[in-house]
Amino acid sequence: MNLKKILTFAGVGLVLFFLIAEPQQAAQLVQNILATLRGAAEALITFVKQLF
Repeated sequence: MNLKKILTFAGVGLVLFFLIAEPQQAAQLVQNILATLRGAAEALITFVKQLF
């Protein structure tokens, strides 16, 4: 196995452990990330609207 596969498996394992051990915190983290992405998308839309 090469290093990339090992790190990928370790990362997936860590994410799965976090989801199983702390599901409410994991859900809150996902909600925060989605809220940030939504805010960024809305800001971009507002910017483009102002151009035209």
